[in-house]
Amino acid sequence: MKFSSVFKLKKWVGLFIHSRCSRLLPDKTYLKLAAYASGLKINLDNPRTYNEKLQWLKLHNRKPEYTRMVDKYEAKRYVAEKIGEEYIIPTLGVWDKFEDIDFDSLPDSFVLKCTHDSGGLVICYDKAKLDLDYAKNKINKSLKQNYYWRGREWPYKNVKPRIIAEKFMVDGESECLTDYKFFCFGGEPKFMYRSMDKAKDPRTDFFDMDYNRLDMRMRDPNSDTVPPMPECFEEMKRLSRILSAGIPHLRVDFYEIGGKIYFGELTFYHCGGFVKIQPEEWMTILGDWIDLSECKER
Repeated sequence: MKFSSVFKLKKWVGLFIHSRCSRLLPDKTYLKLAAYASGLKINLDNPRTYNEKLQWLKLHNRKPEYTRMVDKYEAKRYVAEKIGEEYIIPTLGVWDKFEDIDFDSLPDSFVLKCTHDSGGLVICYDKAKLDLDYAKNKINKSLKQNYYWRGREWPYKNVKPRIIAEKFMVDGESECLTDYKFFCFGGEPKFMYRSMDKAKDPRTDFFDMDYNRLDMRMRDPNSDTVPPMPECFEEMKRLSRILSAGIPHLRVDFYEIGGKIYFGELTFYHCGGFVKIQPEEWMTILGDWIDLSECKER
């Protein structure tokens, strides 16, 4: 098949899987089509690579507590029970509808998030300048969506759509917070992804657990120089072990602000299991780190 024909087919498949009629497809069929549209080949009968095993886990590793762990409101309680309230960014309020938000009670700066998805986010730097129409439209659009259908990430399927307001966190004069994302396999952190996704010129770097920079790249370019090790690196490793214990694969995210650790989120399927990693041998290395032998079969 010619390149142009393949491109058109992938584009058509991509449009189809984002249509409402794609909900009629079984999860396994949908995931195969979604991988094809992303330019990936996956074997779900004999998974070996990182992406293949993440897709397999979507289908076969479904535990009730996972829903709580991805709910941006309930996850805070879950994590506080595991490691302590001191690691939790304060919640300023929780509501079912945008119209219920009491903006008068909120501080001048805050963050609005939807509890059930990825991307339903509004950062308010100055309440007096907040575009309420923009915020309402973005949040309401998110509230209408079930994130599960986008990538068949089962933990999101039954999360109650709500809105939370969080304290706006800053770290010195930095334009955005640095994320420290620990990739844990069977309860053991293997590498850390240091990211400033919301920066004007985002850079991403990967480190082993001795803070040696790895020859790895995903989406954004690596930094020109090696960023300094976070002050709380060892403590983040310890906490990530607690939070990922007994789970085949979990990404545990933290921030370090003013010398203190704050919990970010828990992610079961990095980039939905459609990530492209360079060099490609990392796909096999990461896949080898995921042990599927003890996963519960449906």
